[in-house]
Amino acid sequence: MELGAGAMLDGNLSRVTRAIQDYFASHPDAADSAEGIARWWLVGEGVVATEDEVRAALGMLVERGLVLPQRMPDGRLIYAWAGVRGAGGTH
Repeated sequence: MELGAGAMLDGNLSRVTRAIQDYFASHPDAADSAEGIARWWLVGEGVVATEDEVRAALGMLVERGLVLPQRMPDGRLIYAWAGVRGAGGTH
């Protein structure tokens, strides 16, 4: 059975989401825009993704409470890991 375009997109979205999570696991203090994540983080991990795919993956991670978006003064959205940071930090 052939996979449709939707299934391929879902598969790539899953890979992109996992790659972003893996990057944050290795770099918990990292933060960047969707563009930066697509251009630098994912390429370094060998994952090819469009900015739209990265935004969709980040949206899912934000909904799950794993990633926090922050609006910068210039209007860009920067995404950071929502995990506990630093010594003694708990929720």
